[in-house]
Amino acid sequence: MSEEKQETKDIRFEEAIGRLEEIVRRLESGDVPLEDAIDLYKKGMELSAVCHSKLQSAEKQLVTLIDKDGEATAFDPAQGGNRDE
Repeated sequence: MSEEKQETKDIRFEEAIGRLEEIVRRLESGDVPLEDAIDLYKKGMELSAVCHSKLQSAEKQLVTLIDKDGEATAFDPAQGGNRDE
């Protein structure tokens, strides 16, 4: 794996979103030469994939809650935080 791709993989979510926003702003400006725009687009897609992966990972961590007895229990979004205990 290249050093740049490894750096992208290890980036924090907030930093990845910031970089992605900057790329979008530059591409939307229309002042980027075609070759640079293609490179920016590719980098943006990598950052988007990293953000998506990090969000999925966070969701997986949040779908299991610890009940009052210290037992892991599945989270039911239909019930939200209103569980009958």
